[in-house]
Amino acid sequence: MAGKKVYIGRVVSDKMDKTVVVAVERLIQHPTYKKIVKRITKFKAHDEKKECRIGDKVSIVEGRPISKEKRWRIMKIIERAE
Repeated sequence: MAGKKVYIGRVVSDKMDKTVVVAVERLIQHPTYKKIVKRITKFKAHDEKKECRIGDKVSIVEGRPISKEKRWRIMKIIERAE
């Protein structure tokens, strides 16, 4: 898995078949005001076994395109939602 991006995020939607939407949160510094700002990016990730639920903390890894917008796969579920 050398050179592939791996992100950790929360599942925000599981309504699609074998697809979940994962929100990845990152902190950046504003270029002018130097304040730390939160940015959230949403990725569609492939969930073959349909085991992810809303609120789960998951690790996603990039891969080849699976569909028009899906280029990520669920690597593992780190923490289950309560």
